[in-house]
Amino acid sequence: MAWGREISGVFVVVVTALLAGAVLAAVHHAEVVAHRVGEPYGSLVLAIAVTVIEVALIVTLMVSGKGKTETLARDTVFAAVMITCNGIVGVSILVGAFRRSVVSFHAEGSGAALATVTTLATLGMVVPSFTTSTPGPQFSAPQLAFAAVTALALYGLFVALQAGRHRDYFLPVTAKGDVVDDDIHAEPPPARTALLSLFLLLVALVAVVGNAKLVSPTIEQAVTAADLPLSVVGVIIAMLVLLPETVAAVRAARRQRLQISLNLAFGSAMASIGLTIPSIAIASIWLPTPLHLGLGPTHIVLLALTCVVTVLTVVPGRATLLQAGVHLALLAAYLFLSFSP
Repeated sequence: MAWGREISGVFVVVVTALLAGAVLAAVHHAEVVAHRVGEPYGSLVLAIAVTVIEVALIVTLMVSGKGKTETLARDTVFAAVMITCNGIVGVSILVGAFRRSVVSFHAEGSGAALATVTTLATLGMVVPSFTTSTPGPQFSAPQLAFAAVTALALYGLFVALQAGRHRDYFLPVTAKGDVVDDDIHAEPPPARTALLSLFLLLVALVAVVGNAKLVSPTIEQAVTAADLPLSVVGVIIAMLVLLPETVAAVRAARRQRLQISLNLAFGSAMASIGLTIPSIAIASIWLPTPLHLGLGPTHIVLLALTCVVTVLTVVPGRATLLQAGVHLALLAAYLFLSFSP
């Protein structure tokens, strides 16, 4: 009813409430589908669904051409990486280790996911700041095509290994290191229920995209009125689209399934880069603005620090509240510097 119209006042509040409801609905139906198909396919379903939302929002806002949108894709993708690798990981460890002093997970699976995220982030968002073929932090057309193909290939390879021969690396483990396959013990929902939830998941995702698009002009106006950097818009978009992942990851951590939380976190970061950059590369053919993907010095330092800290968290296969605090401190630093660069 509100699509194509300018909303304000109380209608913004109503649409925001509906947006939150659509996010929670997406989480519920994604979990039903995940229960039917099992892990790690369930984490993939939600990660890909969230990326579809992200790509749709980025392309929609860039096509609108309002304001400077050439850095919107970079800001949103980088915000997604920082929120997932620091926010979701930190909160999940905090929730999981709050009652138990130590939480366990597969170092092999999480390490492989982190290596893929690090490679994708460096090739897609750090290298453009140092290339010389084109002025500014952007790829030339051949470089963008190479980055898009590489990102898609790496993501596809990881998904094939995660769902195939190395599936055990991405299943939850006990404190003793024993694999816990929930699919063996829990009765999956009937196929009809799963198909209905899949349909309703798509409906919920459309609702999230549509409602977020309606709210985005208000966000942009508020950011401009507050004299904040335009990169804050990307941060807010990333927070909106990652709400389903965050809720699902926290629920998994409460059940002492931290591996699923890490699958969701790293899977979202990986999908955000590995699927968004190819999609934006294709869309750039008709987008009215150039595409700036290269990060600035401050963000490069934060990304490097995040990668180092996350490696130290993942390698032991066990984590405590200290690791949670370090990741959340990095997220706080990123958010603070986004609002006050």
